[in-house]
Amino acid sequence: MTVLAYEIMTPSIKAVPQSWTMDRLARFLTGNEITGSPVTDDDGEIVGIATLKDITEFRWNATRSDADRHLTPEEREEARRLRMVIFEEMGKVPVEVRDIMTPIVLSVDEKTPVRDIADIMMREHLHRIFVTNDSKITGIITTYDMLKVISDEGLTQRCADND
Repeated sequence: MTVLAYEIMTPSIKAVPQSWTMDRLARFLTGNEITGSPVTDDDGEIVGIATLKDITEFRWNATRSDADRHLTPEEREEARRLRMVIFEEMGKVPVEVRDIMTPIVLSVDEKTPVRDIADIMMREHLHRIFVTNDSKITGIITTYDMLKVISDEGLTQRCADND
């Protein structure tokens, strides 16, 4: 018997509003020991996903540029100094989750076979994917949830029996 999404998904989803600041998101993620969270609009609808990687990339891009390699050492230092000034000023205006989130929400149906989910996650380089039933999100599958299939002998056997 095929292992389906609903059997391994995590049914509780910790979503954050898109109006939260990036710093509040970082505290929320680390406080809950998770690396990403769905983002909701004012009506509670999921509009994207925000991760620790999004925060890191925002901070990294604010202080670094690939264009620097074409500059002289003096120009590079001046560009770095200007980016730091701009970044410090940006820090005075809170960056909201909506500014850094990924606005694409990928999902699978509760009855999607785990093997298909693994294929999607690998192809799209995802660490998490939402699970739906009648277009409503009912859970999330993360790479941790996928490891359940390997660590649970019964699930592993059921996957092997389908080959």
